[in-house]
Amino acid sequence: MAKGVQLMEFKHAPTLNTVIMVEKALAATKQSAITLAQLKRALPKQVNHNTLKAILVYLEESNKIAVSMRGITWIHNTNPNLRRAIAGGMEL
Repeated sequence: MAKGVQLMEFKHAPTLNTVIMVEKALAATKQSAITLAQLKRALPKQVNHNTLKAILVYLEESNKIAVSMRGITWIHNTNPNLRRAIAGGMEL
């Protein structure tokens, strides 16, 4: 288990389909930051508030989103050129 990631106990754990739905909505947003209310409106199906919060905690801990005062920002980048540049980069 990754350092800092804690197991959470759920009344209703989010399904993989729900997590993917939230990821797609966040990745597709045109704004630099989206509020929780805007995210709820952008989702194709309604998601329980506590379930959505648990998904956001997971996405933040897995470095796919950044949560700030302005809102939620998708930061995960799958560009292979960027990954190669980071892997082969020089540490200063």
